[in-house]
Amino acid sequence: MHHTRRRWLLVPFGAAAALVPFALTLLLTGASSAPPAKVPSQSAPAVRPAHRVTLPINSEDAAAMKAMLSTALHLSTHYQSRNETFTLEIVAYSAGVHIFRGDTSPVRDLLVKLRTINPQARFVVCEATKLGMERNEGRPVPLFEGVDLVPNGPAHLIERQEGGWSYIRT
Repeated sequence: MHHTRRRWLLVPFGAAAALVPFALTLLLTGASSAPPAKVPSQSAPAVRPAHRVTLPINSEDAAAMKAMLSTALHLSTHYQSRNETFTLEIVAYSAGVHIFRGDTSPVRDLLVKLRTINPQARFVVCEATKLGMERNEGRPVPLFEGVDLVPNGPAHLIERQEGGWSYIRT
């Protein structure tokens, strides 16, 4: 009778020994091995990409200035038509500073047009170039209203590129 009782005890203990690790695994990893039910996706508003471009000008040639401003105008209208954020910066250095000079700019009308189409467009002049022009001319160099100065135009362009801005040379 003693042997029979032991056999009956072995069956439940043996089953428990096999089931305990399995039950613990289920508890620790989740009771269901089925993939989680999909949550209905909520349609998020489409995020429009932000575009940032810098256009350099380092020539006093009117044709080069017009070509660069044509690019600026076309890009501005293109991204506005797509309702996408577009940040534009024109950086003038060396002889290109003439583009923003009140007394020598051959493209004043195109700059006004660009400001009308893209009021946030930023115009930047290399301060080192401007100071050199003032030393050579012996007088202050007049710039259009709203033109910003940066210490070094080419260095500013490099930093913009390193910051992820697109760079288009026309």
